[in-house]
Amino acid sequence: MSMSILLALSLASAPAPREVAPGVTLLPGAILPERGPDGNTVIFDAPEGLVVVDTGRHAWHSDAILAYAKSRGRPITAIVNTHWHLDHTSGNGRVRAAHPDAPVHATGAVDRVLAEGGFLARNLQSAKAMLDDPKLSDVEKEEVRIFIATMQEQDILRPQVVVDESGEVRLAGRPFDLHLTQGAVTDADLWLFDRAGGIAVIGDLVTLPAPFFETACPDDWRRSLDAVWATPFRTAIPGHGEPMDRAQFDAWRGAFNTFMDCVEGTSEAGLCADAWADAATPLMGGGEAARREARGYAEYYVGLLRANGGRSADCRRR
Repeated sequence: MSMSILLALSLASAPAPREVAPGVTLLPGAILPERGPDGNTVIFDAPEGLVVVDTGRHAWHSDAILAYAKSRGRPITAIVNTHWHLDHTSGNGRVRAAHPDAPVHATGAVDRVLAEGGFLARNLQSAKAMLDDPKLSDVEKEEVRIFIATMQEQDILRPQVVVDESGEVRLAGRPFDLHLTQGAVTDADLWLFDRAGGIAVIGDLVTLPAPFFETACPDDWRRSLDAVWATPFRTAIPGHGEPMDRAQFDAWRGAFNTFMDCVEGTSEAGLCADAWADAATPLMGGGEAARREARGYAEYYVGLLRANGGRSADCRRR
């Protein structure tokens, strides 16, 4: 693929920032054909600078974060990673290279997946062989190279400030309620509540077109969704997808519980997938294409979860 095409794709893929509450800006992520996703980024204005929550995967996404900070004439002074998935953390290095005084706040779960036998370490072992696979397109191979390059600089994924308990914190002088989950999307995730804006930034506790179960413990995930619901947020910003009001979040939570009840039962996988798609499609703006996408993900995850007793093989909550 030529550099001009890649540049055009990068420019087209760069997220356009938009304000979702006073002093709170969303840089939307995306899931492009044949590419790994970028998660949503949320940026808070704070007295001492900008607080960036999640940094995406691709260079064009982290470039958009840096361009936003430059346009505001403000430094990035803190980074929060909701979880270690690379579509939320790979941009850490690029952002910190431009703003070296911005520590990453995250759990220590990434150390476990980088260790020998961990999720990311296992994937790295198989990734290099994929570059010789003639069935992979040039775009898919580029994605593999991005993954390998990130793993070669894996320290960018590790936090400077390890969060090991929930509580009120001040980041760049702005107060947040920082919540630690045990289990859920990975074995230790973060979500935060900004009381000033009524905003809950919940990472991959909510995603569209479907929940992503590759490293999940669904029982703990259910409890984490209940904890978010008990918080007096007005807007919840998911890891992937549009911001939600309370009714939309509760609809997603109900759909998640219904889906897991189906997975844990004996219904055919297609019926579980249909139930998820029926509930998720309105949250995606409707349309047959959205329904097909939601259903496809859901049917895949029925198989993955049932093969491992209703959870991912990497669920650490035994």
